[in-house]
Parts: sequence; C-alpha cells; structure tokens
Amino acid sequence: MYYLVYGLLYLISLLPFWILYGISDFAYFLIYRVIGYRKEVVLSNLALAFPEKTLEERKVIAKKFYRNFTDNFIEVIKLLSISEKALRKKFVGEWDTMNSHYESGKNIQLHLGHFFNWEIANLALSYSSVYPVLTVYMPIANKAMNRLFNTIRGRFNAKLISATNYLREFKPYSKQRFCLVFVADQSAGATHTAYWLPFFGKLTPFVTGPEKSAKLNNTVAFYVKFIKVKRGHYHVSFFEITNGLN
Repeated sequence: MYYLVYGLLYLISLLPFWILYGISDFAYFLIYRVIGYRKEVVLSNLALAFPEKTLEERKVIAKKFYRNFTDNFIEVIKLLSISEKALRKKFVGEWDTMNSHYESGKNIQLHLGHFFNWEIANLALSYSSVYPVLTVYMPIANKAMNRLFNTIRGRFNAKLISATNYLREFKPYSKQRFCLVFVADQSAGATHTAYWLPFFGKLTPFVTGPEKSAKLNNTVAFYVKFIKVKRGHYHVSFFEITNGLN
C-alpha cells in the first residue's frame, strides 16, 4: 500500500505549483461549498474564540481557514519531490539567531504551534540548522501514511523521534549536538500532570514534557514564529525563551 500511495503522490508532486494550487482551489470549493466538511464545528470554535465578531466576520475567517487547509495538503504532496533550491525561495528564516549558540556548546530546543504548514518548516530547518535536527512527531495510526510522512520529514536528514516512545528514541542523541523540535498540536495525554491555562475562553491542558526536556538537557529554548507571507511563501523568526540553567 505504501509504494502505491507514494508512487501516485510522487507523480502528482511533479506538477508545477500553479496546477497544484488549482487543484487546491477545486478541493476548497468541494469541501467548503458543496460538502460543508465540519463547517458547524469550525464556526462553533470561531464563536468561542471571537465572540465579539459577527457571524459574517467569522465566516470570512472560516473561508480563509479552509483555503489554507487545502493548500497545506497540496504543499505537503509537493515536498515529495521539491528541491532544496526551490524550497529556499519559498521559506525564508532568521537562521543566524538559532545557529548563534552552536559555538557556545549549548544545544537548542524549538517550540511551535501547528497553525501553518510545519511540514515545509521541518525540511527548511533540516538544511538551515548547523545542528543535527531531531523532530518529535506523533505517529499516524495508518502505517502507510505514517511511513509516507516520515519519508517526507526525513528527506533532508532530520532524525525522527516518536512522541509515544520519546525517552528510548531520544537517548542515543542526548549526549550529542542537537536541535530538538516540538510541534505542540496534540492535547496533553496525562491531563492530571498538565498545565491548565485559559485558551480562547476555555481552560485547556498543555503538555509539560518540553519544559522538562529543556531543564534536563540544559538547552537554549526558542519560541518559533511562522508567518505566511503569501500563498506558498513563509517566513520564520526565533525568540529566545531561556538560555538554559547557566
């Protein structure tokens, strides 16, 4: 199954971006206009997040969400074949801020939220970091899709660490140089040990593992901010949270 899916998507990935984004536009029309996939859930969540906005204003946001949603899938498919040269034109970062700690001997840890196409970010980070990149990911239940995404994520030599087996898989790298990347888009599994904070008007559990990891490994921790400049083009900035224990 993996080779069948990979082969089909790889052929699609060879199409130029203007055709791929045309496919994305058609998918947006079907999902939002025709099928209405989870539209009620999206509008309900927007009402919680933006109670001060009118229904029409929230619908505008919802449309932008669905367009971004379909674009993300198309861009991920393109990552199967895109070259480093082509990707450098589409993803620009303030990499010197992140890499400046390498000579000090300190390792770094990056924290970001999943509200953009982070699959592109992972590849861009892999060839822009002077550190070996360790990406912590949540496995997908479907084995073929999990293998496909891991193939994409490892194209430019990022090492993948499963969040469900983090301690064992991270151990071989713990005494080496590394840039450890956490993408916090999953809810906290152990809610009794989570941080509970107000988030869009609701108490929400946040994972504590990244903080524990930063303290244990004495890493320089960054918050990573991504901006979608325009369709298919991104910019990343790094904001230092802490310089470790000493």
